[in-house]
Amino acid sequence: MHDIRFIRESPDAFDAGLKKRGLAPLSAELLEIDRLRRAAISESEGLQAKRKALSQRIGIAKRKGEPAEAAMAEVASLETALKQGEAEAARLDEQLTHRLEVLPNLPLDDVPEGADESGNVEIRRHGNQRNFSFPPRDHVALGEPTGEMDFAAAVKISGSRFVFLKGHLARLERALAQFMLDLHTSEGGYTEVSPPLLVRDNAAYGVGQLPKFAEDMFHTDNGYWLVPTAEVPLTNLVNDTVLDEAALPLRYTAFTPCFRSEAGAAGKDTRGLIRLHQFPKVELVSITTPEQSAVEHERMTGRAEEVLRRLGLPFRTIVLCGGDMGPASRKTYDIEVWLPGQNAYREISSCSNCGDYQARRMGARYRPKEGKGTRYLHTLNGSALAVGRTLVAILENYQNEDGSVTVPDALRSYMGGLELIPAPAAKK
Repeated sequence: MHDIRFIRESPDAFDAGLKKRGLAPLSAELLEIDRLRRAAISESEGLQAKRKALSQRIGIAKRKGEPAEAAMAEVASLETALKQGEAEAARLDEQLTHRLEVLPNLPLDDVPEGADESGNVEIRRHGNQRNFSFPPRDHVALGEPTGEMDFAAAVKISGSRFVFLKGHLARLERALAQFMLDLHTSEGGYTEVSPPLLVRDNAAYGVGQLPKFAEDMFHTDNGYWLVPTAEVPLTNLVNDTVLDEAALPLRYTAFTPCFRSEAGAAGKDTRGLIRLHQFPKVELVSITTPEQSAVEHERMTGRAEEVLRRLGLPFRTIVLCGGDMGPASRKTYDIEVWLPGQNAYREISSCSNCGDYQARRMGARYRPKEGKGTRYLHTLNGSALAVGRTLVAILENYQNEDGSVTVPDALRSYMGGLELIPAPAAKK
């Protein structure tokens, strides 16, 4: 949500931010709605004052036994005009709110220009791509022959873009989640949370999923939304609250399934685990002050990168351009892991600083240590990591020529000491 006061004070800056998003200038149109809205409010307030004055005159006249019919008739006419004025003010307020709530956040000044992913900028790279002595397989070719990655059974029960993981792969998924949570809580200072997976409209609205992205979520027939990411319930922990600055920052992490309709992904990544309707993810959410949000953003991104470092997976970090960022973000870092089976880097984490965009929608504020009043919080979120894609990366980067997969050192204690996921032939 945008602050109309900012648009009044800095219309050129607002339009410049929209331009970086690939959108046309809107400040003039929004300010005209705002002008009409404020005029309607002012007129209503004037009518209210006049009605109050007339009511006082009527009271005095009646006490004195003087006629008051004319004043009473005027009050009656004012009531009609007042109702019309209040209705117009409410209509214009709703119109302005609707226009503001569907607009994306304004990118920070250091966000690169660009219309799509081609404008993204790589800022660092870690690890070396493995030099295989054999043609590397993709994760489907590694997982399906073992029977432990079963898409066919999932199609019968749930349809496409679902999977059954069994045996070693099911345990590997669980091990990855436990490893990530332990790392974030013990070293990262995040508090683990087990959140609801069903949320109401206000929660989805608070983080910017509604109204614009309703088609990307699953909706129940009794009014709930399945969470597309744990960001939704975790960020909403501060919905309609006022915190003391001394309590900040708040840092939360959660491991949950995520549910997405993938309405805009027809024909994309139809093979394997890359893009499913239901997938597991470890999420990070931070709540902090405006002064600290940029530092917190770098810290969060570093925590996500650390997971990949500990797992020995090559990755690169890129900063998204204005045209490729999610709508709630002011600045986003994507972390892409190397997948030998695809001979490409693929997104495994997205860490975003949302500024006060979500806080305004949620009514989330804090009391500064110094000064009076309250200020809007800043919210941040990041994947650390997408568990299914991490599993894909391990299978493809740690595969052996016979189809077996070496278990990374960091995960062996979580896998009961297992060092090798056996090849298909060894499982028969």
